[in-house]
Amino acid sequence: MDIRIGIANSAREISFETSQSPEDIEKTVSQALESEKYLKLTDERGRLYIVPVASFSYLEIGAEETRRVGFVA
Repeated sequence: MDIRIGIANSAREISFETSQSPEDIEKTVSQALESEKYLKLTDERGRLYIVPVASFSYLEIGAEETRRVGFVA
């Protein structure tokens, strides 16, 4: 899954791919917003992303993008 996290008061966003299901990501985000100070997600390479809930703006979950083969005319 392709993940994009928006940060409040920042023009940039965090973007990475993860092997977690959309349901797992939604559950993790909900728990972080309710009771924790940080949102923690891991990408496919095992890197940990920690975002303070106070600066969390949005989370976009997209499908994996398939690689295209060939030329486009």
